[in-house]
Amino acid sequence: MGVRVLAILLVILLGDSTADAATNPDDFSSITGVKSAWQNPPPNWVGADPCGNAWDGISCTNSRITSITLSSMGLTGSLSGDIGQLSELRILDLSYNKGLTGSLPVQIGNLMKLTNLILVGCGFSGRIPDSIGSLRNLVFLSLNSNRFSGLIPAAIGNLDRLYWLDLADNQLTGSIPVSNGSNPGLDMLLHTKHFHFGQNQLDGTIPSQLFSSEMHLIHVLFDNNQLTGSMPSTLGLVQSLEVVRFDRNSLSGAVPGNLNNLTSVQELHLSNNRLTGPLPNLTGMDALNYLDLSNNSFDAADFPPWIPTLQSLTTLMLEHTQVRGLLPVILFSIFSLQSVVLRNNQLSGTLDIGTSHSNQLQLIDLQINFIDDFKQSSGGYSVEVILIGNPVCQETGAAGQSYCAIPQSNTSSYSTPPNNCIPATCNSNETSSPNCKCSSPYMGTLVFRAPSFSGLGNSTYFEHLARSMMTSFQSYQLPVDSISLSDPRKDSSDNFKLNLSVFPSEGVSFNRTSISSIGFVLSNQTYKPSKLFGPFYFIADQYTYFAEAQVPTTSKKSSNVGVIVGAAAGGFVLLLLLALVGVYAFRQKTRAEKATEQSNPFVNWDPNKSSGSIPQLKGARWFSLEDLKKYTNSFSGASEIGSGGYGKVYRGTLPTGTLVAIKRAQQGSMQGGVEFKNEIELLSRVHHKNLVSLVGFCFEQGEQLLVYEFLPNGSLKESLSGTSGIRLDWAKRLKVAIGAARGLAYLHELADPPIIHRDIKSTNILLDDHLNAKVADFGLSKLMGEGERGHVTTQVKGTMGYLDPEYYMTQQLTEKSDVYSFGVVMLELLTARRPIERGKYIVREVRVVMDKDKELYNLQGILDPAIGLGTSLKGLERFVELAMRCVDDSGADRPSMGEVVKEIENIMVFAGLNPKAESETSSASHEEARKGNFRHPYSNEDFLEYSGGFPPSRIEPQ
Repeated sequence: MGVRVLAILLVILLGDSTADAATNPDDFSSITGVKSAWQNPPPNWVGADPCGNAWDGISCTNSRITSITLSSMGLTGSLSGDIGQLSELRILDLSYNKGLTGSLPVQIGNLMKLTNLILVGCGFSGRIPDSIGSLRNLVFLSLNSNRFSGLIPAAIGNLDRLYWLDLADNQLTGSIPVSNGSNPGLDMLLHTKHFHFGQNQLDGTIPSQLFSSEMHLIHVLFDNNQLTGSMPSTLGLVQSLEVVRFDRNSLSGAVPGNLNNLTSVQELHLSNNRLTGPLPNLTGMDALNYLDLSNNSFDAADFPPWIPTLQSLTTLMLEHTQVRGLLPVILFSIFSLQSVVLRNNQLSGTLDIGTSHSNQLQLIDLQINFIDDFKQSSGGYSVEVILIGNPVCQETGAAGQSYCAIPQSNTSSYSTPPNNCIPATCNSNETSSPNCKCSSPYMGTLVFRAPSFSGLGNSTYFEHLARSMMTSFQSYQLPVDSISLSDPRKDSSDNFKLNLSVFPSEGVSFNRTSISSIGFVLSNQTYKPSKLFGPFYFIADQYTYFAEAQVPTTSKKSSNVGVIVGAAAGGFVLLLLLALVGVYAFRQKTRAEKATEQSNPFVNWDPNKSSGSIPQLKGARWFSLEDLKKYTNSFSGASEIGSGGYGKVYRGTLPTGTLVAIKRAQQGSMQGGVEFKNEIELLSRVHHKNLVSLVGFCFEQGEQLLVYEFLPNGSLKESLSGTSGIRLDWAKRLKVAIGAARGLAYLHELADPPIIHRDIKSTNILLDDHLNAKVADFGLSKLMGEGERGHVTTQVKGTMGYLDPEYYMTQQLTEKSDVYSFGVVMLELLTARRPIERGKYIVREVRVVMDKDKELYNLQGILDPAIGLGTSLKGLERFVELAMRCVDDSGADRPSMGEVVKEIENIMVFAGLNPKAESETSSASHEEARKGNFRHPYSNEDFLEYSGGFPPSRIEPQ
C-alpha cells in the first residue's frame, strides 16, 4: 500500500511534464513531411517527439507546434505542402536559407493562426499564392530578397491586421492592385505601416486609390521599378508618412502641390524619373533630413529660397535639375547639413560657404556648373569642395587648387575598434572580436533603405548602432559577447550597407538555437535601430561552425550488466521515493507561500523599516524577484540603462516581448522605502497618456523594484544634450512642452486627491517612440489631502536648479512649486543648457539679456542652435514670456498648469501646429523657516555647490 501511495505521488510530481512532452500525432506527421523535403534538416530532428525532445527551432504549446524558427540553418530543398497541416502554427521563419527553393505551397493559406511569415533571403521562386490572403491573423509578412515573380496578390488586401508588408527585391511584375467591387487591393490595408516594394519590375501607373487619409503608413518604398504616369495627389493625404521612395522609375508630370502636407517625412527620394514642371515647394516639411530630386526634367529656376528653411536637412541632392543662379550663404549654416550635391546645373556667381557653416558639413559637389569664383575664409575650410567643370577651375593657377582636382573615392574604412585590448592572433576559421577573443562570428550584411544621413565618415553613427544592437541582443538574453561593424558604403540604389559580425559569449562558436534566435531578432525586425538609420533588412552569410549538441544514442549493454544495474537501481528505489515525498511536501509549502505572497505581496512589510503603513494599491501587478532576474539577465551590467540616488534602472523583456524599465532600490535604503511606497501608491491610481505607466512592482527578500513601461527615446535631457541622437526642432520642442504640461495639469487639477510632483526636471520627462512626453519619477510626490488644497508644510525636497525658491525658504509646498520647475524646463528647452552651468543660473541669465524690443527678445546668443535659428520660430517670444511667468519669485503670480497648457496650445496654433494632434512635514521646521534661517537657494554663494543650511531632506545637485 505504501509503495502505491509513493507511486501516486511520483505521478503527481512528474505527470504534468510527461503529458506536456508528447507531440500531437497530426503535428508530428506534418513536421515529418516538411523534414522529408529537406536534404539537411537539423541534426537533432530525430525521434517521434519534436516537442518533448526540443527539436532545434521548434516551439510548442500544449503538445501543439506553434513556432518554427530556423533562420540561417543552411537548409536545402523545398517547403512541403505538409506545412499547411500545422493548424496551431503562429510563427514561421526560414530566413537566410538560400538553398530553400521552389514555390511557396498553396497550403500555406491553411495556417489560419499564423501571425508571422518570414522568408527573407531564401531562394523561393514562382508566384506568391493567392491563398496567402486567407491568413487573416497575419501581422508580419516578409518575403523580400527571393525570386518571386508574377503579380502582387490582390488578396493581400484582406489582411486587415497586417503591420509589416515587405515584398522588395524580387521579380514581381504587373500593376499595383487596388480594390474593385468585390476584389480586394492594397488600399484596404488601413492599419499597415510598411509598404516595401522596391527593386522589383512593377509597371503601370500608381493608382490614386492606393492612398487615403485613413491609412497609417510610415514607409512607402516603390524605388527601382518601372512605374509610369504621374504621382497621385492622394499621397499627400497620408500624414503619418516618414519615408517616401519613388526613385528610379519612369514617373512623369508635376510633383503634387500638396506634398508639403507630409510634415513628418524625414526621407524623400524622387530621383531618376521623368518629372517635369516646377521644383516642388516643400516649405513646412521641417522633419526632412534627406531630399533627393536629382535627374529629372524640372523647369529651369533659381535656387529655391525655401530649402534653407529645412533646418533638419542633412543631405541635399539636386543633380541635373536645371537649378540656376547663386547659392545663398545661409544654406550652409543649416545646423545638421552634411552633403550638398548639385552637379550638372546652371549655378553661377561666387561660391561662399561662409564662416559659420555647419560643423557636420563634409561635401559640396558642384561639378559642371557656371561658378566663376570661390570665396574661402582666411582660416581655410575642412569641407570637401568639388568645382571641376566650372569656370573657376579654368583660371590660371586653378589647377593647383584641391577643389579643382579629381576627388578621391569617398568611401569609409571604418571598422569597430578593439575594446581597450590587443587583437588576438586566430586560426583561419576564427576572428578576433572587439573584446580580443578568437571565435567564429555570425556574419552578414545590414542594408538600410533610407538613412537620414549621408556622411559615412562619422563613426559616432556606427558606435550608436553597435551599442543599440548589442543592447537588443542582451535584452533577449542571447549569448552574444560583442558585435563588429565594418565597411560602410552606399550601393547604386542609394541603400546604405554595413558588414555585421556577431561574436559568441560562450565557446568559440554558436549553437543552432543561438543562431536561429539571433537571426529571428533581425528578420522579424525585433531589433529596431533609431530613426537615424531608417528601415533595414539583414542578409546573413551561411554559418558552418555550429557548436553541435550531442544527440543521445543507445549503447549496447550485456544482459549481465543490465541485471547488475537493475539490481542496484532497485536498492535505491525506496530511498528515492521517500526523497520525492519530501520534495513534494516542500514544493507544496513553497507554492502555498508564493500564493500567499501573490495575494498579499506586502505580508512582510515592516512599517518601521519601510516608511509607514502598507501601500494602498489599485490594480498594480506583482512580479516575483525570480521573474525580474530572468527579464534582466540577472540584473547584468549590459541591461543597466540608468542610475540615481534611489538605485539603478534596468531594461527588461517580459515573456510577451514587451520591453519594460525596472527600477531597483538600493537595499537597506530608508529613502528608497519612502520613494517606493510613493510611486506604487500614486502611479497605481493615476492614468494619463502623459504620465509614465506603472506595469507592476516587486517587494520580496528585502528588494524593492518598480516596473514601468519602457520609453525608447530616453529623457528630454538626453535629447537636448545630443546624446540620444534625436534633434529637437522648434515644433518638436513645443510638442514635448505641451505633453509634459498636460501630464502635470492632470496631477494638479484632475487627480483625486491632487498630486504635487516635487521633482520636475528634464531627466524626469521621458520620450516615447513618437516623441510624446511623459512625466516620470514620483518618488518625491505629495498627495494634497483634505484641507491641504492651498499648501502643505513639508520638508524641502527637489533638485537644485529646478527648486522653487519660495518653497525652499518657507517650506510651504503648493502646485505652484511644480509650475516653477516646469518654467525652468521651458528655459532648458529653449537653450539646451543645464539650469546651473559654470556658476550661472539660467533663470537669471535669461532675465539679464532679455529685451522685448528686439528680435527673439535678444536671446539669440543663448538659444540652442539646433532649435532652428535662421528659420521662422513663430511663438518663441510668447513661449519665453510664459516661461518667465512660471519662474516668477512669487508663487501667487505664476500661472496654474491648466493655464500653462492653454497658453502653449495657443502658441502652437500661432506657429501653425495642431495641438490636438500632439495629444492623442513638521511645524517646528516651518517655524524655523519663518524666522528666516534659510537663504535664497540661487544666491551667488550657492551656485557651485551646497555646503550646508538645507533641512534634512533630499535635495539633489543638478
